Amino acid sequence: MRYEFLVAGRVSDTVVAAFPELDVAPAPGADTAMFGTVKDKAALRGLLARFDDLGLTVLEMRQLPGGSPRGGGQARSDV
Repeated sequence: MRYEFLVAGRVSDTVVAAFPELDVAPAPGADTAMFGTVKDKAALRGLLARFDDLGLTVLEMRQLPGGSPRGGGQARSDV
């Protein structure tokens, strides 16, 4: 499953390096979007613990529909 995490503020290169499994992009305002595939619940809990250990504030977490982050999901055809 793919998830997106909206993190408060801009993150440093050190923080980006701590999440090699996630892609990082600037989000609206001064926040950061981090997104990627999370293989299971244990991996999700591990990511959340890592955010906490690094003192990051997760403003929002959401499961992505399968495409890319922020509404760029795959097109559907209702045939």
